[in-house]
Amino acid sequence: MSGGGCEADGVRLLPWTGPEGKPCYVVGDGTGYVSRMADGIESVQLGMADDLLGHAGDLLADRKVTGAELHFLASRLTESLRDVKRVAESRGSRLGAAGYGPGVDSR
Repeated sequence: MSGGGCEADGVRLLPWTGPEGKPCYVVGDGTGYVSRMADGIESVQLGMADDLLGHAGDLLADRKVTGAELHFLASRLTESLRDVKRVAESRGSRLGAAGYGPGVDSR
């Protein structure tokens, strides 16, 4: 399963992966314990991404930054982007299942 289309069946892509980086899903109506835990983790991930962007701006403005610091920053930004992409895919699928999304006339 990719991030698209499975939400209509009550299947949600979770903001974490399983063994070997495989996607994890939960089946339900979105009100259960695992769904609430996923909501909380998504919120933390998005907040951390925002904090990291602020740190990146500060670090890139510093002319004395080292290659090792930039490498570390790029690694953390990559991890954060992966998390944010997963959140976007999960939320996008849920919007599509609710009748909001590409190809849906919202008038």
